[in-house]
Amino acid sequence: MMKMLTGRYIAVALGLLFVAYIGYRIHESRSDAALLREKTVEDAVPTVAVVHPKPGDPSETITLPGNITAWFEAPIYAQVSGYVKMWYKDYGAQVKKGDILAEINAPALDAQYAQAKADLESERAKYALADITAKRWLALRKNHAVSEQSISVQVAHAKAEAAKVKAAEQNVRNFEALIRFKTIVAPYDGVVTVRNINVGDYVNKEGTISTPVSISNLFTVADVSMMRLFVSVPESFGPFLQPGLTADVTVPQLPTRHFIGKFLTVARGFDVNTRTAVTVFTIENEDRALWPGSYGKVVLTAPVDRKVFMIPSTALVFQEHGTQVAVVKDDDRVHMQPITVSRLLDSAVEVSDGISANDRVVNNPSAALLDGDKVRVVKPAAGYDLISGESAAK
Repeated sequence: MMKMLTGRYIAVALGLLFVAYIGYRIHESRSDAALLREKTVEDAVPTVAVVHPKPGDPSETITLPGNITAWFEAPIYAQVSGYVKMWYKDYGAQVKKGDILAEINAPALDAQYAQAKADLESERAKYALADITAKRWLALRKNHAVSEQSISVQVAHAKAEAAKVKAAEQNVRNFEALIRFKTIVAPYDGVVTVRNINVGDYVNKEGTISTPVSISNLFTVADVSMMRLFVSVPESFGPFLQPGLTADVTVPQLPTRHFIGKFLTVARGFDVNTRTAVTVFTIENEDRALWPGSYGKVVLTAPVDRKVFMIPSTALVFQEHGTQVAVVKDDDRVHMQPITVSRLLDSAVEVSDGISANDRVVNNPSAALLDGDKVRVVKPAAGYDLISGESAAK
């Protein structure tokens, strides 16, 4: 009897276990189905990475070519005809105002000067004789020994000779001025940048014997203590061309050194061919590092009052409605927002209208993404957004 009861208990227990197992399997199947439905729904919603527009740089920068010249640069020409007797300053020589650069031997001028001085002495002798004669005739007036007509003639003759003396004196001074041009001197402190003569060269106002057609200067002396920088600036940058503007300048021969150019003046008019205005800056050059004629790379930066945003160029969407971006709204739905691109850069674009700093802009949007689609926002990987610097959280 006991054995029969024990067998029944075991059978009931096995039945209960079987029922529990069947219930567990049913529950597990339902849970897996729910998870599968949830996963399927989740996978059906596309994932996107978003970036936030970054405010644009509040300054405008432009790089232009420039020409550097000396503060003063004087080409020195011959004023007398003759042969170069000697030159004393060569290329690169540092000179002071009044230093002798060269001497010219002008025999013909020397002869003309001697003749002018001789003519002056002759005119002075003639004047002395005419003056004495006029005084004697005036002395005879009391005795009425001569007529008034004769006295007037002698007095006028004396005045005429006096005028000839003055003319001869001026002629001598003219030759003295030319004689001084036989010595070529530096007009101011500076450096000799050009020497076009050699000893024995014939020079005159028309040039040298080596260049008989074109006029060539004997020397060029430049004052390089301060330099002038000439830049042709586009008219879009015109409003910033005013006192206080500075330029960062580099030259090929000194690539690691930066010079500061200070605004001096601007031609208040644009060239109709290039739409640029000639702008002049000054550069201190006390150490004489800059040379006249240097090419300068000029970087101009000026503050601007504009509201623009930077986004990656990979965020752009091009459709029949124009340039757009995909913006994720608060309900995680996509809205295709038209934008106005003001400037294209290497890896980014400058947008002047259509987005704000708080917008979530989809980066690398899929071609299948449509307006109104539900999306799921995920964190981008480190370095994904190079514009705003966003990365995945640790």
